[in-house]
Amino acid sequence: MNPCKFLEKQGFEVTYLKVDEHGLIDLRQLEESIKNDTILVSIMYANNEVGTIQPIQEIAKLCRSRGVFFHTDAVQAVGKIPVDVKDLGVDLLSLSGHKLYGPKGVGALYIRKGLELEPLLRGGHHEQMRRAGTENVAGIVGLGEAARIAQEEMGQEGEKIRALRDQLERGIVEKIPEIKVNGHPSRRLLNTLNVCIKYIEGESMLIHLDFEGVCASSGSACTSGSLEPSHVLLAMGIPPEVAHGSLRFSLGRFTTSQEIQKVLEVFPPITERLRKISPLWQRK
Repeated sequence: MNPCKFLEKQGFEVTYLKVDEHGLIDLRQLEESIKNDTILVSIMYANNEVGTIQPIQEIAKLCRSRGVFFHTDAVQAVGKIPVDVKDLGVDLLSLSGHKLYGPKGVGALYIRKGLELEPLLRGGHHEQMRRAGTENVAGIVGLGEAARIAQEEMGQEGEKIRALRDQLERGIVEKIPEIKVNGHPSRRLLNTLNVCIKYIEGESMLIHLDFEGVCASSGSACTSGSLEPSHVLLAMGIPPEVAHGSLRFSLGRFTTSQEIQKVLEVFPPITERLRKISPLWQRK
């Protein structure tokens, strides 16, 4: 969103699409939003807070029929679900190494053959004049190796992570009343669980979970330090007072069943204690 806001300051017109209660865009609204002078559509492949996966193939097909370039931010998707740029039909796709256990500080931008870009920085001849500085060779090799491992192990590892995520979700739903699971029920990343615990704030829960050795978040890392409710949840129609009580659990290849059990043991008592001192819970 920040690059879009920057472009608006430069005089570009930016259209922000709405999403439904699951976080999915409306293809009809997208089609109606494309104008004769539209130059780019950019849509996140999978959301980093709720995990909702957008219909990228359909979006790419629509953009191609209207002669508009299409970029997808696939940082959250690559390494978790199969991603094939040819099957998707995208013009541009960005990814990041640290999201698939590669080195931090290295990423990649897929550019469809025949598409020309203006360099961000000028001065050097690297990447066919697209970048000005010396490449991070060690980081690039690490990203490539991480991608190879992810592709080989994605199926088996993904099923394990999905089973643990579902175990965590079922346990929370069964043990904690008055909650809301966010994101699409089926078109969702297998490692992401975002829930709203009504009548208490996310930050309070995070502090208590931290004392128990449980790592979670109340939004995305990009918005850490902000006291505002998640703009993602607000866009999905969730009231601000409910969005304030959101928590995101992200699972990975090193997550164990014992850790899930630990969360299910310590989390319900935490919510119960916090609700006892919550004016919102008492007035409910």
